Amino acid sequence: MTPDFDVIVVGAGHAGAEAALAAAGSGLTVLVLTLNLETVGQMSCNPAIGGVAKGQLVREIDALGGWMGLWADQTGIQFRLLNAARGPAARSPRAQCDRKAYRTLVRRTLETAGRITLRPEMVTGIMVSNGAAVGVKTRSGRTWLSRSVVVTAGTFLAAVLHQGESVRPGGRMDEETAEELSRSLAGLGLEKKRFKTGTPPRISGRSINLAAVTLQPGDRDPKPFSYRTENFHPRQLPCYLTRTNAETNRVVRENLHRAPLYTGQIRGTGPRYCPSLEVKVRQFPEKTRHPVFLEPEGYDTDEVYVNGFATSLPVDVQEKALRTVAGLEEVRVLRHGYAVEYDYFPPWQLKPTLETRRVANLYLAGQVNGTSGYEEAAGQGLLAGINLTLKLKNRPPLVFSRSQAYLGVLISDLTTMDLQEPYRLFTSRAEYRLLLRADNADFRLMETGWQLGLIDERTRHRMLQQREAVTAELKRLRKTCLPGLKEAVSLEQYLRRPEKAYRDLEEIGQGRRLEERVRETVEIETKYAGYLEQDRVLAERMAAEMKMRIPEKFDYGALTGLSSEGREKLEKFRPETLEAARRLDGLRASDLALIFLRLR
Repeated sequence: MTPDFDVIVVGAGHAGAEAALAAAGSGLTVLVLTLNLETVGQMSCNPAIGGVAKGQLVREIDALGGWMGLWADQTGIQFRLLNAARGPAARSPRAQCDRKAYRTLVRRTLETAGRITLRPEMVTGIMVSNGAAVGVKTRSGRTWLSRSVVVTAGTFLAAVLHQGESVRPGGRMDEETAEELSRSLAGLGLEKKRFKTGTPPRISGRSINLAAVTLQPGDRDPKPFSYRTENFHPRQLPCYLTRTNAETNRVVRENLHRAPLYTGQIRGTGPRYCPSLEVKVRQFPEKTRHPVFLEPEGYDTDEVYVNGFATSLPVDVQEKALRTVAGLEEVRVLRHGYAVEYDYFPPWQLKPTLETRRVANLYLAGQVNGTSGYEEAAGQGLLAGINLTLKLKNRPPLVFSRSQAYLGVLISDLTTMDLQEPYRLFTSRAEYRLLLRADNADFRLMETGWQLGLIDERTRHRMLQQREAVTAELKRLRKTCLPGLKEAVSLEQYLRRPEKAYRDLEEIGQGRRLEERVRETVEIETKYAGYLEQDRVLAERMAAEMKMRIPEKFDYGALTGLSSEGREKLEKFRPETLEAARRLDGLRASDLALIFLRLR
């Protein structure tokens, strides 16, 4: 049978949109099937892009030709560089976005991209022939044939909503659940588990007492996410900060018997790093003040997102607890918080390309893999779209090492960890985070994006010019000495002094007129040169030792001396390289040495 499309993408959230655009941008025909065209690109929780480590990830997505950074730049209502006073490895861009405008822009991009067909249909099953995915079945009875399938179903697989004692099916409030698709994937032999996520109430901005909260403005000179954004002058809206208190804790504590998290109603594990309000109160009783950020949802709406107040408590308790918070004494709730419990498929069942090990040409990306966050989902979607394209064109896959990109850290973690909670990316997860900064993502990855056909020549040429400018200026700083001193001091040595910045070179007539982003990278590369070189040497050494590939059918049972736990993990995860094996929890150094010796 002749395929209708090269690729079918199931779901049109952050992962699905990036997967579809990556495949279509490489010349493939794509069918995107989603439950509702009105929620394409929907920001289910906070309408924000970026954050710690996530901002670096968005820059990497952009450098490879992805779209999330461009969409954030065009719909952002506040931009901030987080950790601006800390070291460069920790600095992370973040944008609060207009929820409706972002969703509209994603849909428009998909509809006008070319080679993409967008249809509202419920997918109920994956079609498989000779061990490979060949299409999908839909509730309408229609079947669609393709050469590959990407499932980006988010939190909709057998999803259940919890709000106090109320329990109903749904992946988001007032939306359906994809139970048949979950059963179909499990029927292919994929193991599934349950996770839980949640969202806070939304309130009326006009009901906030602004005199009782703290203003949180955006940056005075905001920077865009995308290297392709020009003439960036966004109109920014303020956010506000307040805090819970002892009275808030009392209200929550007195109603824990009605909390689905503690009545046994919810069984799935939630994110430890972003706990619900009731979890904070119960697990940290000594803390009576938790930050609450009041973040607008757009230019043309009164709706405000109550960040830090995620909850699935009954609606009457939510309102009572909110009114104990400074500035929210007269609050009007527009939408109450709730929890979502859903199926996910542990990603150790995937290859580093995000193709399933059991079924060829079937890819999973996003929260269906147990991750949390728009950025992690978009990164997976982009890589799935790229890798299925490369496979269909008989080209080598794109798999980044942990020293090349946060995308490499993300995929390495997912495919070698047995997740116990929804996965979120942090800078602390990256061993080489000083190499993987937000400012140099284009220098690291854009050439790859251009080779894939996802970055245009003009953008690449600008990157090459900036990279050459950085190299030339670093060379000049090394070779030029400060005039008028008895002992020779190079401009590089001068700039390395903790109290000095590149602007000090300009003030003494020794600087050059450089683009701001070139100047930023020059300063970082100079001040942290020793640490950067140390990381580069270590990364190269580790890459040389760890890049050795392990055959897919390697017989661990025949390896005498292997620990029982090590053998169990190796046979379950089937790591493709020594580096992937090294990341497995419970694998001893002696186990790794035995594998290395056998491969040698």
